[in-house]
Order: sequence, then structure tokens, then C-alpha cells
Amino acid sequence: MIFIVVKFQVKRDWSERWLDLVADFTEATRAEPGNLWFDWSRSVDNPNEFVLVEAFQDDAAEAHVSSEHFKKAMADMPQALVETPRIISRQIDASGWDRMGELTIAY
Repeated sequence: MIFIVVKFQVKRDWSERWLDLVADFTEATRAEPGNLWFDWSRSVDNPNEFVLVEAFQDDAAEAHVSSEHFKKAMADMPQALVETPRIISRQIDASGWDRMGELTIAY
């Protein structure tokens, strides 16, 4: 799978509107064939930082970046950002989330 984490530094006046700005992009991406997950979080240390954790089946990422909703998001996002987002994008040998070995909860 292709595993991606992106950090977005959002302008202060966009912090409360960021998730609205990316809502259509999020919904369309989650509906793509091959999308495994597309999850937003907000930093507990910096309310102006949003973190996107996403994953795709190996053959699905190209279709994602070629999609109209991706192109629209890339055009819409800069108005709300302080800087170019920071990204880690790696192909990894996995098909989903594993259970944490260091912390096991008995059921």
C-alpha cells in the first residue's frame, strides 16, 4: 500500500473553516476505488496544524492525483495555507492497520 501523512499549516483565520474547505475533496477521495482511508486530525499543540493520514492500494494513487477533485483541492487549498504542506509518502508492505504489540487489551 501507499501510506501518506501530510501536515498542513493553516492561516489562523482559516483554522475553523479548514475542514469545510476540504470536505468535498475528503468525501470524493474516500469514495475512490483503492482508497483505504483518508483521515484528518488536528494537532493538540497547534490549532492551526491539520494532519492528513491516507492510504491507497498500490495501483490507486495515480488515479487519485489525476482526479478532478484532487486538482480542484490543489487549486483551493493555497488560499488557506501559511506554507507548502510537509509530506511523507511511502510504499509499504501492508494492507491495513496492524494491532499494537506493545499494548494489548484483553477482551
